[in-house]
Amino acid sequence: MKENVLNLLAEICEDDAVKTDMELELFESGLLDSLGFAEFLAELDDQYEIVISPSEVEREDINTPGKILELALARV
Repeated sequence: MKENVLNLLAEICEDDAVKTDMELELFESGLLDSLGFAEFLAELDDQYEIVISPSEVEREDINTPGKILELALARV
């Protein structure tokens, strides 16, 4: 599951670095924005039935691949 979530994030960010650097600052680096995160959440729901509402999280809770992965895995 971890690999699938990271692959999806890499696809949304269009950069494989998110699969290897769990501390990469996604928003500050420009790899992810709020629209991209919403797209990621929609794909998580479609592909894995993991439901996370954007209003449930703050940006500092999802600003790295590691934090996003932790959030997704907590919902499995």
